Amino acid sequence: MKKLLVANRGEIAVRIIRAARDLGIRTVAVASKADADALHTRLADSCVEIGPSPASKSYLVTEAILAAAKETGADAVHPGYGFLSERAAFATAVADAGLTFVGPAGSVIEKMGDKVAAREVARAAGVPTVPGTPGGVDGVDAAVEAARHTGYPVMLKAAAGGGGRGIRVVHDEDGLRTAFGQASTEAQKAFGDGTMYLERFVERARHVEVQVLGDGSDAVHLFERECSLQRRRQKVVEEAVSPGISEATRDAMTSAAVNLCREVGYTSAGTVEFLVDDAGGDFFFIEMNTRIQVEHPTTELVTGIDLVAEQLRIAAGEPLRHSQEQIERRGHAIEYRVNAEDPTKDFMPQPGSVGRITLPSGPWVRCDTWLEPDGTVPPYYDSLLAKVVVWGADREEALARSRRALDEFTVAGIPTTVGLLRELVDEPWVGSADFHTGTLEQWLAERKETS
Repeated sequence: MKKLLVANRGEIAVRIIRAARDLGIRTVAVASKADADALHTRLADSCVEIGPSPASKSYLVTEAILAAAKETGADAVHPGYGFLSERAAFATAVADAGLTFVGPAGSVIEKMGDKVAAREVARAAGVPTVPGTPGGVDGVDAAVEAARHTGYPVMLKAAAGGGGRGIRVVHDEDGLRTAFGQASTEAQKAFGDGTMYLERFVERARHVEVQVLGDGSDAVHLFERECSLQRRRQKVVEEAVSPGISEATRDAMTSAAVNLCREVGYTSAGTVEFLVDDAGGDFFFIEMNTRIQVEHPTTELVTGIDLVAEQLRIAAGEPLRHSQEQIERRGHAIEYRVNAEDPTKDFMPQPGSVGRITLPSGPWVRCDTWLEPDGTVPPYYDSLLAKVVVWGADREEALARSRRALDEFTVAGIPTTVGLLRELVDEPWVGSADFHTGTLEQWLAERKETS
């Protein structure tokens, strides 16, 4: 691997370019018109403008990205996260063009990206799955019949895609009949596939994910992350490792994730996601993300392993460099996603011009961002501005460092979520880790009522 094209933007493009530079790999950035002078375009060795500002006309156009690779002589493509990162057709097109795709093969992405097919793979690997339909359901009447066997409440989920789209929780038959068409239509628009399946809804569940690396022959885990603090099924705060599971559950869950990777001959970094029943500690496979995750820095801070660099090494044909016994965890890390959103206006995105900014730094604080003073937040993309990541010798120290880091973060010109995150850190239930996937939304609703 001599020259890497980074098929993404924002903080993840910056992150990948830096990892490639550390390894002596030259980089090519791509940019829409809106990103013509963005930080990632200036950090890379060269840049190609690939289209107008909307992602549908630039970052989501496979032909434009492949043309940029050909023009610049790139021999590899890293998709980052989002955009084309989990589209099997893109991975296949990159390989067919004679380039190295930094990620699993298109066939693996296709298999694990379809939640129904992924559940079947998980069962074959002996990994527990949430009780529900074995595959997609053929219409609302079939869904109603399945729910009678599973029992309410149930969760309707899109077989393709993710990011919280095409998901509905229903508590009775009337609710199911109403929600089915809505969820299917949403999934069809988002993913081009309206197929739905159904599973039991675990009401007090933690969302815990296991970070894995595979080289096609073997796989290892790098422990787990707690991702239960969510709003509208979007993660807000993540921790490594989970403060809410036992060592026995941790051992069983991480072993299950590795078995799943071995079952499919997984290559690259990936994340195996589970629901953990807060009542009994049982865990269930829900999906696999076949890419680098937004929250990967927390794992890097507790293991000392650069996940993006490992992706690049594996893609270049190197075997795994670490045995399971060599991977150790130390301390605790927490990541806070800072978005250009206004919490007082139902988290409406707030694009616009920014003035002076102050980014947190100092001992054991990492800030991954694309944001620069006097820059502009475009309206076309995700509202993520930065990820503030802190490490502590234990969780208590990490929370204390979080207060200092979030207090330092300032952006002039537009509203952000940093104040809300700072307020969140002081909540007693955060300090005691007494939460589940619905806790943050309950807190937000109560906070709104009293404001």
